[in-house]
Amino acid sequence: MESFDDLETRDPEAREAALLAALPVQIAHAKDKATGFARLLEGVDPPAVDSRAALAALPVLRKAELIERQQAEPPFGGLATIGFGEALRVFASPGPIFEPQGRGRNHWRLARALYAAGFRAGELVHNAFAYHLTPGGWIMDDAARTLGCCVFPAGIGNSEQQAQAIAHLRPAAYCGTPDYLKVLLDKGAELGLDLSSIVKGLVSGGALFPSLRDEYASRGVAVLQAYATADLGLIAYESEAKEGLILDEEIIVEIVRPGTGEPVPEGEVGEVVVTTLDPDYPLIRFATGDLSAILPGPSPCGRSAPRIKGWMGRADQTTKVKGMFVHPSQVAQVTARHGEIARARLVVAREAEADVMTLQCEVEGGTQDLAEAVAASLQEVCKLRGGVEFFAPGSLPNDGKVIDDQRDYD
Repeated sequence: MESFDDLETRDPEAREAALLAALPVQIAHAKDKATGFARLLEGVDPPAVDSRAALAALPVLRKAELIERQQAEPPFGGLATIGFGEALRVFASPGPIFEPQGRGRNHWRLARALYAAGFRAGELVHNAFAYHLTPGGWIMDDAARTLGCCVFPAGIGNSEQQAQAIAHLRPAAYCGTPDYLKVLLDKGAELGLDLSSIVKGLVSGGALFPSLRDEYASRGVAVLQAYATADLGLIAYESEAKEGLILDEEIIVEIVRPGTGEPVPEGEVGEVVVTTLDPDYPLIRFATGDLSAILPGPSPCGRSAPRIKGWMGRADQTTKVKGMFVHPSQVAQVTARHGEIARARLVVAREAEADVMTLQCEVEGGTQDLAEAVAASLQEVCKLRGGVEFFAPGSLPNDGKVIDDQRDYD
């Protein structure tokens, strides 16, 4: 096994000791340099937070709180230790939530995941993550250049032009959402272009369904996945063993009971909570809203870090569609625009290896004009296209679901 660095194969006890030694230093730094953490962790004695039990006693910071804190204390809610003078870039994610990029190399730590996926110095990487507003494109760009790769900043959209560029430049690797590689390969086939130079890929921003991975393999592309967020950077990544996701070396991960900060026993499904060791944006016990579970033992690939099962849904009803978060509040915004809708639920499914969403609405005598108007509202609010179906009042399931994710993650 080739590893990115020696950290990946160190003794598990040495890793845990190093993380817990760094933890009180990070908490002291956050309290001293970030006004928001000074308030959030008021009364906490940093040297005393030197164990997982002590960490579990600290408050959980939830994503929704970032929006509130940033509105009250621009630009970063008092949670960053750097300002515009020290930051390299600032990004905006849905919410809106603003994130700073520090000046350090491999800031989001994704180079480790790219290396595990087979990316090597001197290769050309076709990066199909967006470079506009959100940090996705820059995250992978930074990681690829850390490895010594050259990057083609494709972004999203313009699939015909992208396919032509692949045929001409002959990149070895792809970065992007799981579904978009198929769009590019299909477009290449449609145009009679040879895109066979792409033999490896690292995907993120959505689930890599087994059937889609198998299709890529049948087309000569070995695709692995990474679990990362704009706020935290890399959380976990897949290796060639394809048995769970291996936790990054520079974070502390807890699996807690949803809605609480209480860690669950190993193997039990719970919410992923992450503490970073990033000095520029030191998020402490940041709740991702994602569900997962710790897997027993190390990966067969030889990396010794703990593993999680992978993404197992949301602790709330928020879900990702084509790499974009869709929130229950957005469904409420859509329905509020159309008084004819008595009740609605957004159904997310898979068709032809792509995410599709349909807003099911209880409406008395819905018309085609209304359906088109609702679809337009759905696209405007969620930034994604979706279908609209009308149902008789009282006919939708009364189960409290606003978003019904019907995709099979097994």
